Amino acid sequence: MIKIITVGSLKEKYLKEAVEEYSKRLRKYTDIEMIEIKDEGLLPPLQAMEKEGEKIKKHLSEKDYIITLEIEGKELSSEELAKKLEDIQMINSNITFIIGGSYGIEKSIKEKAKFHLSFSKLTFPHQLFRVLLLEQIYRAFKIMNHESYHK
Repeated sequence: MIKIITVGSLKEKYLKEAVEEYSKRLRKYTDIEMIEIKDEGLLPPLQAMEKEGEKIKKHLSEKDYIITLEIEGKELSSEELAKKLEDIQMINSNITFIIGGSYGIEKSIKEKAKFHLSFSKLTFPHQLFRVLLLEQIYRAFKIMNHESYHK
């Protein structure tokens, strides 16, 4: 089971369609759940992250292997991500990815994470990043199953 908790909602139709397409492709390999948390970006940064963090915690369970998406996290190649997910699935079938809001991820959520992942030192729009994450998870499953797609 892959769960993606993300702060903020998708607005653009083309992004919603891309998320649905990759979610549909992923369902061949695993159950997938998308959870959207309200972005509290109008509040002061610490207050916004705290409020978002409390909402995120409501969707976490002790059995989740939590991966936070952070600029400060570890960068992996697609092959390394596939190996990481394969290794995690050997010990835990529930993998939860967390994409923070405009101010980032609250400290206590980061502390719950077992892995901190970075796609780049670049900052991506949160809505677009959701598509990037789903595509990379899909690519990882294709690699794990020795199927063509990855180049």
